[in-house]
Amino acid sequence: YVFDEVDTGVGGAVAEAIGRKLREVSRHHQVVCVTHQPQIAAFGHHHLHVSKAVVDGRTHSRLNRLDEPARIQELARMLGGRKVSDAAREAARVLLQEGSGSSPPR
Repeated sequence: YVFDEVDTGVGGAVAEAIGRKLREVSRHHQVVCVTHQPQIAAFGHHHLHVSKAVVDGRTHSRLNRLDEPARIQELARMLGGRKVSDAAREAARVLLQEGSGSSPPR
């Protein structure tokens, strides 16, 4: 299944519920989800970062698989903006732990 910006118009608790449902679906099906909500992204098994750049008038897209430190950094950026704080990184770590099921839900 492919979900493109499934988070449109939602936030907080609803985004978390969507993330939990996607995680459940992913137990038996491949799921690809494009999201800007860290509450949804935290439930992913793997994270990819998509970036675009214009070079000589042509748009180039790049897709990178994120390792664990990069996953934390990207979720922290989603939480706090361009300048990532230690508090945002810690919140990202907690989201990833909760999303993976390694700690009880909030």
